[in-house]
Amino acid sequence: MRHIVYYTLPIMLNYLLSLTKSGPDKRSTIHDPESKLKIRVFDTLRSSFKPKKGEVRYFVTAGDKTLAFETEGYKRHRTVLILQMIAWYCMYLGWIEAQIHSTWPSL
Repeated sequence: MRHIVYYTLPIMLNYLLSLTKSGPDKRSTIHDPESKLKIRVFDTLRSSFKPKKGEVRYFVTAGDKTLAFETEGYKRHRTVLILQMIAWYCMYLGWIEAQIHSTWPSL
């Protein structure tokens, strides 16, 4: 079952968020309605993350939590758009102190 959450921050663009409630890995996907870019979110403590070839990935740390982000259907989107969508998601979670990494962070 998927739910769509619409959340707006005054300093960032509007994105859509779909959440899956069923299955072992309750995933979220960030959608940009303008560019049609999708970014999947993986909680590395609750689900396994296996990178897909050809996709762009980033990692976010906040305290002892780590999330993995991976594009879905990447077609040369601007890196700044991907980072903006990840920052939007971190703000949605209330992770003001979150840090974005381009490689797996060493804790």
